[in-house]
Amino acid sequence: MKLRSGILAVLFAAFIFAAGEETETEKNVEELLVETLVKPEPCTVTSAVGDTLQIHYTGRLLDGKVIDSSLSREPLVVELGKRTVISGLEQALVGLCEGQKVKVTIPAHLAYGKRGYPPTIPGDSVLEFEVEVVSLMQQTPWQKLVNDIFPLVCLALVPTLLGLVGVYLYNKAKVQPQGRKKSKDKKSKKK
Repeated sequence: MKLRSGILAVLFAAFIFAAGEETETEKNVEELLVETLVKPEPCTVTSAVGDTLQIHYTGRLLDGKVIDSSLSREPLVVELGKRTVISGLEQALVGLCEGQKVKVTIPAHLAYGKRGYPPTIPGDSVLEFEVEVVSLMQQTPWQKLVNDIFPLVCLALVPTLLGLVGVYLYNKAKVQPQGRKKSKDKKSKKK
């Protein structure tokens, strides 16, 4: 009986030690790691902020458990800079070519952070994604105008409109309304 409980204690201690090693590995990943698996030879056009990518991906926890995959669906459309995916994945997608495959290791602070995404992703989880860029559409000049300049114009219009409303209200308050005596005097003069 003592031998059996001793073996169980050793197995339990080994399990706890192994679990502790895994969390230590996760805590050691502090920065984004991008490893190129496949890169097409004529890679003349690379992705930049504002470009639109179609990607296939498989996301895993460090223990290998698949958390999500687009392989059985249509490719995911990602417009870089619009924050449609977690920040670590978006950062990894900048500078890639069409047809390129990468393995991305994303630290928790660039993924879902301390809260995680229950029940699938525990808090403080490091994630691994295998990503293939299916297509790359560069930002057109019109999109650049809409994405970069239009928000600035709108930002300038807000104070202008508020100023115009203020001037209108000031002028309206400045004109004194005619009192009752003045209006009665006018009526009596008309008769």
